[in-house]
Amino acid sequence: MRKICVITGTRAEYGLLYWVMKSIEEDKDFQLQLIVTGMHLSTEFGLTYKQIEKDGFHIDKKIEILLSSDSPIGISKSMGLAMISFSEAFDELQPDLILVLGDRFEIFSAVSAAMISRIPTAHCHGGEATEGLIDESIRHSITKMSHVHFCSTEDYKKRIIQLGESPESVYNVGALGIENINKLELLSREDFEESISFKLDKKYSFLVTFHPVTLEKSTAGEQIDQLLEAIDKIDDCKIIFTKSNSDTDGRIINDRIEEYVKNNPLKSVCFTSLGQLRYLSALKYVDCVIGNSSSGLIEVPSFNTATVNIGDRQRGRIIGDSVISCLSSTEDIEKAIRKSISKEFKNNVLSIANNPYGTGNSSDTIVDVLKRTDLKDILKKQFYDL
Repeated sequence: MRKICVITGTRAEYGLLYWVMKSIEEDKDFQLQLIVTGMHLSTEFGLTYKQIEKDGFHIDKKIEILLSSDSPIGISKSMGLAMISFSEAFDELQPDLILVLGDRFEIFSAVSAAMISRIPTAHCHGGEATEGLIDESIRHSITKMSHVHFCSTEDYKKRIIQLGESPESVYNVGALGIENINKLELLSREDFEESISFKLDKKYSFLVTFHPVTLEKSTAGEQIDQLLEAIDKIDDCKIIFTKSNSDTDGRIINDRIEEYVKNNPLKSVCFTSLGQLRYLSALKYVDCVIGNSSSGLIEVPSFNTATVNIGDRQRGRIIGDSVISCLSSTEDIEKAIRKSISKEFKNNVLSIANNPYGTGNSSDTIVDVLKRTDLKDILKKQFYDL
């Protein structure tokens, strides 16, 4: 049996990998190994490894790397600790291949350790662009250390090849998150409201997720304040916040959100993590998703729900017609929100908008590719010249 080691460090990443993990686990030719790290093991971020276990997965290794600081020094130390710990885990588990997703610092450390350990890597969601984030450089670095590539659009496939990767190793499987939408039985509106103990009983309802723009210095506090001020200008609304991740200055954003909810308990509620089922159910019932999460560009359009995409965090990604991009000022955010809830936008744009990231069912393709990929000499890559 070929041992496939899946590595996950965040709630969002795990949600995207869920069906691939299920498919690997159920295939007689594979043995699923699972390493959980990062935010999953942090009390501050909800100890989301418990949801993974609740879903029936066996966790082979828990690797704690997060320090109490989200400063550049703290993140760099976490990356160093991760490399040490992953090298030890790989030596013990001896996987035939690791499967990772995305562009976070803990995944960079894992792939770096795998490269030194001569373990090939399959990488999901490469080739994308997020020009406001350090993730941009991390993602392309992971691409160059990887050997099999699963991307979400043809444009991203071309970009991976442009980086020198062989076309034969690059597969457009669409965005992994869309498969969740197709396969999960989402909650009814009443069940969803009961699950969060919060009624969406006003004219408008919003889901807000905002993260730091990591290539900007000391902007997190100012930008979340601008966002909260803009939301306050919209009357007759209810707001669901999901907290920021463990990026540099993420705690600043979370402190501001907690303070806002404390001061507006009838209007708003916040969660460290909604979990995949509640999060996707929320997308079905809110009028608009506001913030700068990749989910607003990738999953939300499948619900014909509007997205207000703020600032530069996702600049460079492909966006659909249901996404309204704006600057991070109060005035621009308010203008974008009002556009998203206007009858003209709902009738003329949302009703016919398509998701540029595909229609789902990525896991079957990924498992099929992993099954027929010859791992002999796969580590010896040639640079593909255009």
